[in-house]
Amino acid sequence: MSDMITSYAVSNGPPRAMNLYQKIGSALGMLGLIVILISFTSYDFQDHSIWLGLSLSSIAIGIICYSYGLYARKEEGIKNDGVWFKSSSNRGLIAWLSAILLTSFYVILYFYPELLGLRNGEENVGLIAFFDPLSSILSGNPATEWFVYGTLYTVAILFFGVKFIWKYRHNSYQRIRTMSVMFFQLAFAFIIPELMARLNSEDFSLPYYDLKNIWPLNYYNFFGYRVDEFISAGNIGIGLLIFGIVSILLITPILTYKYGKRWYCSWVCGCGGLAETAGDPYRHLSDNSLFAWKVERWVIHLVVVFVILMTSAVIYGYLAQSPDKYWLDADLFLLMVAASHLIIFSLLWIYKRAELKKDIKIAALLFTLLIIGLIGIHYLFGSQLYFFDPYKLRELYGFLIGAVFSGVLGVGFYPLLGSRVWCRFGCPMAAIMGLQQRFFSKFRISTNGGQCISCGNCSTYCEMGIDVKWYAQRGQNIVRSSCVGCGICSAVCPRGVLKLENKEDSGSSRYANDPITFGNGEVKINH
Repeated sequence: MSDMITSYAVSNGPPRAMNLYQKIGSALGMLGLIVILISFTSYDFQDHSIWLGLSLSSIAIGIICYSYGLYARKEEGIKNDGVWFKSSSNRGLIAWLSAILLTSFYVILYFYPELLGLRNGEENVGLIAFFDPLSSILSGNPATEWFVYGTLYTVAILFFGVKFIWKYRHNSYQRIRTMSVMFFQLAFAFIIPELMARLNSEDFSLPYYDLKNIWPLNYYNFFGYRVDEFISAGNIGIGLLIFGIVSILLITPILTYKYGKRWYCSWVCGCGGLAETAGDPYRHLSDNSLFAWKVERWVIHLVVVFVILMTSAVIYGYLAQSPDKYWLDADLFLLMVAASHLIIFSLLWIYKRAELKKDIKIAALLFTLLIIGLIGIHYLFGSQLYFFDPYKLRELYGFLIGAVFSGVLGVGFYPLLGSRVWCRFGCPMAAIMGLQQRFFSKFRISTNGGQCISCGNCSTYCEMGIDVKWYAQRGQNIVRSSCVGCGICSAVCPRGVLKLENKEDSGSSRYANDPITFGNGEVKINH
């Protein structure tokens, strides 16, 4: 009965001791992790498949059991639940230890996979050998460090997704979108690519392809060796290559126009899926200061510049080296890159100039001049494109952005900086879709300031660091390029102030006829 007592304290008091279900769940989860940790030592399990199944099942059942104990006997609705009192979610000792362990795992995974037991050309040992049976069932091949990572990643999204659904069970939007990311991770990111590998033979080979990853998130998809692999795979490979191009030019812009970037960032993307499920306990740690917002805008758009320069340089490099191998001419490709940038920024300048901040106007102009200038120098003086070896540029991007930023920092720093560090500061696809969302999308979060009681839940739980309360108090629509449309701000609002909508912007809130608002110096009341 004690769990059903309602507390009206602002902080809801210190966290209570774990109940029986939470203790059982914690024990089962730890047992599963211990078995996996033992595999690091290359201990000779008699049957890897049985022990792997037992360990993963133990972790999964443990998470579900813990979640049941945590949420089942509580009333529907999102509670504070003492997140600012817990060491694990308030940058305490447990949070720091968790961050160190996660970061260490990512460093080993990306840079020292041999420590996990990877033996290229030889029989795997240790942790990777422990996952060999599952890899053999799905793809017919021994496990790699990426298969191990993909398996653990998928398990985290699936079963922390169950925890998330239990917590947000009062909100149908949260339930449906969580089931969506669970499905796309399991099917499109994990099972389908592994089954595709079974089609490979001596005469036919498909590259690994996560069908839901779109450039620039899968920045490697248009590298020369990947294009060659697609072409050599015949109609299937060419179809996948065309699908990748169509995804960039048609699918992404159309869906972003209709639904905002949430269709991908909160419903499809694996990075977003992990942030929303396993990273949910840390969402309130995102910095919503003005300084963080300024850093975010510059850093994420510099990553976009980096990936565009790198990709175009790499494509030009192999087109120029093998002019008879591909239908696209290298010089024509450069002209297409220059023309596309001119068209995009010209349209922004003509139709959205009034909405652009001064620093964005300067940055957009400088970026356009940079692209045109580099291409012009290349044609006038015949110097190497962008003054870099394109393949060194590719390696630099893969190291700094693909590994360090998206993996080591993006996930390793969940317990310290919040769950959307990568999505907010580093993901180039999020930045490009954010540009579309900010200026060309129907998606917005409408507000009714008259109902806002300034509780601050919306701003506290916004994982992208948006000060939602500021907009809500003024009855202003929220149209921000960084918003991923997760809808948590609406879910945690006790007054129904916020609503996610797909409609043309009227320039005001959904209560356009004299809304009651706070913070504007007057109160208007309809009679």
